[in-house]
Amino acid sequence: MSIPTTSPSPADDAADGGPLEDAAFETMQTDAVLAGRAMSSGEFLAGLITNAELETVGRPDRLARDLWPDVDPVVVQEIWDRALAVGLHAGRRQSSPRMFRDEMARVSAKLSEAGFHAMAGLVGRSRRLVAPEGTSHPADGEAGQGH
Repeated sequence: MSIPTTSPSPADDAADGGPLEDAAFETMQTDAVLAGRAMSSGEFLAGLITNAELETVGRPDRLARDLWPDVDPVVVQEIWDRALAVGLHAGRRQSSPRMFRDEMARVSAKLSEAGFHAMAGLVGRSRRLVAPEGTSHPADGEAGQGH
């Protein structure tokens, strides 16, 4: 004979979506909101720093040399050019992430296979955030209801 309890066990609670599941959702929601605020603040500060970099050096072509005055200017330019190529590539993916869903999955898998698990996780996370599986939009080829 079992003795009834006045409060559910954690196992019972998780199975029926009770208070523990609600508390976990509240924690995730708060975490997401606060992380979003932190990222937004960081982006704001990055914009101010970028503004200051250009305003203090005068011209965009001087930025790389300004940051590394003791490094061979040819090497600095090669690094700068590479960073620009990476930034442009990332910008294209950011502007149309669903178009690059398969590429991002392939790159994540390739990084993981090479043992670069942290980097694979970053690509995978970005892919899931901007181009999750199973989402579609009428403009992506799906016919809208009644249209």
